[in-house]
Amino acid sequence: MATGEVVFNTGMVGYTESITDPSYKGQILVQTYPLIGNYGVCRSNFESDSPKIAGYVVRELCRQPSHWSSELSLEDWLAENSVPGIEGVDTRFLTRKIRTHGTMLGALKVFDYGEPFDLDPLKRLVGRIEDPNKRDLVREVATDRIAWFGGSGKTVLALVDCGVKRSIVNSLTRRGARVAAVPPSVKCDEMLSLGAKGVVISNGPGDPKMVPYVVETARHLIDLGIPVLGICLGVQVLALASGGDTYKLKFGHRGQNHPVLDLETGRAFITSQNHGFAIDPSSLSGTGFRVTMVNANDKTVEGIRHESKPLFGVQFHPEASPGPLDTQHVFDDFLKEVR
Repeated sequence: MATGEVVFNTGMVGYTESITDPSYKGQILVQTYPLIGNYGVCRSNFESDSPKIAGYVVRELCRQPSHWSSELSLEDWLAENSVPGIEGVDTRFLTRKIRTHGTMLGALKVFDYGEPFDLDPLKRLVGRIEDPNKRDLVREVATDRIAWFGGSGKTVLALVDCGVKRSIVNSLTRRGARVAAVPPSVKCDEMLSLGAKGVVISNGPGDPKMVPYVVETARHLIDLGIPVLGICLGVQVLALASGGDTYKLKFGHRGQNHPVLDLETGRAFITSQNHGFAIDPSSLSGTGFRVTMVNANDKTVEGIRHESKPLFGVQFHPEASPGPLDTQHVFDDFLKEVR
């Protein structure tokens, strides 16, 4: 049995990365691509140590994967981790329903062979489902201790782990940074005592207003004026810390093909995204932040930058795992600010 917020992902590849992405905590993930599992599961593609989704819905499941890196089938992996899944669902019809009516809560019940099917208990259950966005999902997926990555890199960064993807850490260490991933409750003084010259506030699940302790830390970082990069949830935290506001999107942005327009250069980028909340652009007036990027489809905020301090953030995932490599420069820009 699984309950949670029902969301959809449009990718044909990257299902392993999506399933292990901590930002999907508390959600039942629906894949719109019609065949999932054809290249199996490879642990080197994991974005965390295990699946984070509450349940999984596909049109057709491939039970005999064919790929040199496959270690086991998708079905066996989900069963191994007690994640319920269902196939035979018209996921594109379900996606159209979500896009029309908005993201909704749902339940996924797997029946054993021969078990009588009774819909009424499930209907009653749906009426009692807790909205996962009403709890602090960040604490459920974030680290509870400081961990170092990157060996002897000279540039030391603190990474506030709100449910960080491994590919974000890798994107920083590949550029010569030594990264201290810290729990989301860690204070500014402790981060700076580690020798950090810049701070990254990571992606993570749920409503950014449910993590006031991270917002308070970001507020102190803004006052200090040291370089800060916010990614996904992290950019929303930056906006809240400066006095801005956020709101819940009707059905969120999830998938690997979201076009983003850079308002300062006129360039367009194809991005990977996974978020259900966004920054209210009108709320940034007087905060010191300006909007630098917007989503080309619905004009929601995709990037902000401070007018006078080395603080900026993006709503999309520049590490792009899975997804396009158009926005890897975000990490280069941040490390230039730090150095």
